[in-house]
Amino acid sequence: MPAHFWPDLIAVAGGGVIGFLLTVFGGGGSVLATPLLLYGVGVADAHVAIGTSAAAVAVNAAAGLAAQARAGRVKWPCALVFGGSGLIGALVGAQFAKATPAGPLLVWFALAMGLVALSMLLPRRSVGDPDVHLTPALTRRLAPVGLVTGLAAGFFGIGGGFLIAPGLMAATGMTLANAAASSLVSVALFGAATSASYAASGLVDWPLFGLLVLGGAAGTAIGLPAAKALAGRADLARRLFALMILATAAYVAKRALA
Repeated sequence: MPAHFWPDLIAVAGGGVIGFLLTVFGGGGSVLATPLLLYGVGVADAHVAIGTSAAAVAVNAAAGLAAQARAGRVKWPCALVFGGSGLIGALVGAQFAKATPAGPLLVWFALAMGLVALSMLLPRRSVGDPDVHLTPALTRRLAPVGLVTGLAAGFFGIGGGFLIAPGLMAATGMTLANAAASSLVSVALFGAATSASYAASGLVDWPLFGLLVLGGAAGTAIGLPAAKALAGRADLARRLFALMILATAAYVAKRALA
């Protein structure tokens, strides 16, 4: 196979991984998307890698959200309050990121990856209230947490799924399954806001975006049955994935500092 086809194949395969992880865990794939584009596909500009990956993550999250909604797992009122407040933060964060030089931005990105991985290693609650309803008190807790999470997602160009799901659980007491499904509302919104900001500055590679989305569709299709199959081993899978993210974060930091 000609060498110039390899970056395209890597992009499609990477999109598949992103779609799979979003469907199974409600997040996680986006944190690997930027390193994949930089060091796997060979995108030279870190800002283009962030803008393109954010656009693809938004589309893949929307596809996963549609599947979760059909299964009745999305707590729409809570998800919309969280995502709506976070949308403002994502737009502000993206503006700060575009004004940050690529080297320091990648160092901060590696730090965020490490924190996400460590959060994944923390014990997870498997129970919660499956009948949670939005109240004024919940709204007052959800909005500020959503705003801060959106700011981080916009700055680092990640969907923030592993930040959103714990935030939803802490603020509302909903189950992990409901939080993972509901988090996709915010992942899609934050990714769309971040990528729109980058696109307005000409920092999205649209052909590459198409390849990521193509792979993401396949990853989502594979992820739906895998989510059921991994239900009893989700903690083990999450820990292994967290270790992979830590290793990737160390590599990104090393390259950025060099």
